[in-house]
Amino acid sequence: MLVIFGISKKCNRFSLLKKAIPQISKQMLINQLRELEDDGLIHREIFPEVPPRVEYKVTSYGNTLLAIIMEIQKWGEKDLKSKKRTK
Repeated sequence: MLVIFGISKKCNRFSLLKKAIPQISKQMLINQLRELEDDGLIHREIFPEVPPRVEYKVTSYGNTLLAIIMEIQKWGEKDLKSKKRTK
């Protein structure tokens, strides 16, 4: 979820995702990106530059999952606010 959310928030390059999710290892991020691409949730674009530049974007299919992720985020924020009020 964090990888898709990060890509949707313009962390669309490997280094930006790694900075946005510091607790993930390099290998795990590589594996997650490959899996998300294989599942059709993200698209990887390689630009013919030196050095090569790779950017990721959420596909239209991935956007259907992103809508669910955003709802989970709203729920989490609401839950945190209600817990702060009860303390």
